[in-house]
Amino acid sequence: MSLLKDKVAIITGGTSGIGYAAAKIMADQGAIVYACARHKKEFKEENIRYHYLDVTDAESCNQLYDDVIKEEGKIDILVADAGITADSLTVKMSESDFDKVIATNLKGTFHIVQKIGPYMEHNGGGSIITVSSIVGEYGNIGQANYAASKAGVIGMSKSWAKEFSRKGVPVRVNCIAPGYILTDMVKTVPQHLLDKFAGQTMLGRLGEPEEIGEVIAFLASDRASYITGTVIDVNGGMRL
Repeated sequence: MSLLKDKVAIITGGTSGIGYAAAKIMADQGAIVYACARHKKEFKEENIRYHYLDVTDAESCNQLYDDVIKEEGKIDILVADAGITADSLTVKMSESDFDKVIATNLKGTFHIVQKIGPYMEHNGGGSIITVSSIVGEYGNIGQANYAASKAGVIGMSKSWAKEFSRKGVPVRVNCIAPGYILTDMVKTVPQHLLDKFAGQTMLGRLGEPEEIGEVIAFLASDRASYITGTVIDVNGGMRL
């Protein structure tokens, strides 16, 4: 399939989990993918290229933008997926744990979109896909910092969908809210809790990273040309 043939995509958090799953699918569909993270990864896929990125540092985002434009001449797709957790009950949560989750998940998303969104607005359009979480919609015990960051991503995404298209340029901004997905981060959760979470879904199981990656690739493609400003739940029918 070549739904994304010759498209240039940037994926933050692109070396593992949902980001890497999306990178592989989009590369298979013809895109040139820059998988970005702080920790280097070697890729066997020809169309996936690693680039260092620290989303908490605006200058790092600027450097990524400059390098991709210099190498490829354009950016068609941005997937903002970089995220961390630092879970604790609110009464025990340190200010540093609160701040670092906000810095990566919320402000990091802001940094990269602040650089690439206006570029798309001034260069004929593009697709931005942000990654929130079911926790950003419903909250969760011990994840006040994470919930706040991911709820903020939803709010920013809806604002950007209006902001970047206000001049009639087709910049589409959509947000995905995954449920519990079997990434390395989720696999650290005790098995009895994973079983509980699976039982809370209508499908009776947890999701696979590729199932989120497929939705990301769809939103990046022209098949989603009339979809913007929305939040798509991909959670197996789970309600926390």
